[in-house]
Amino acid sequence: MNKARIAVLVSGGGTNLQALLDAEKAGRIPHGTIRLVVSNKADAYALTRAERAGVETLTFTRGGCGGQEGLEAALAAALEEREIDLIILAGFMSILSADFTRRFEGRIINIHPSLIPSFCGKGFYGLKVHEAALRCGVKVTGATVHFVNEIPDGGRILLQKAVPVLPGDTPQQLQRRVMEQAEWVILPEAAELVSSEIIKRKDLA
Repeated sequence: MNKARIAVLVSGGGTNLQALLDAEKAGRIPHGTIRLVVSNKADAYALTRAERAGVETLTFTRGGCGGQEGLEAALAAALEEREIDLIILAGFMSILSADFTRRFEGRIINIHPSLIPSFCGKGFYGLKVHEAALRCGVKVTGATVHFVNEIPDGGRILLQKAVPVLPGDTPQQLQRRVMEQAEWVILPEAAELVSSEIIKRKDLA
């Protein structure tokens, strides 16, 4: 069976990458295969996770590529050379330009740790999202997988999953619950959803 070739973009520890690798190994992404992991940070532990899984890794930093424009040019060239069909942002802490997102329109998805449109957009990432949720006193939060466009967290929503906020939660506790109960569940589901659509379109072409 044909499979969509997936690249995962990372910046940190790679827990969402691990969820994707585990899901693929378990047969839960039958229409996709992770062929490349790219980081914008050379010391990202996610690269170690990828290497252990036998997946090719690359690192492109702004400094090493001559700024954001150079980084995106190098990244685009690497993706096209490897015939990547789907790009998954899994904790990738760099906002991609409108030019880049247009170039790969409909082929980039991102996981965000809130129920968009709550606690999203510029400045909302990592623990900041959960701190804001607790500050506002919401009783339910969660995670969202969405397509990526030129607006941070502004693309069409693919999947969402709700998670309860419990009395006495710290940002760290809430972050962990959202990851375990939502992010690690819906990101592989979204990867399969989009991969199957890509393969369907290829078969019809």
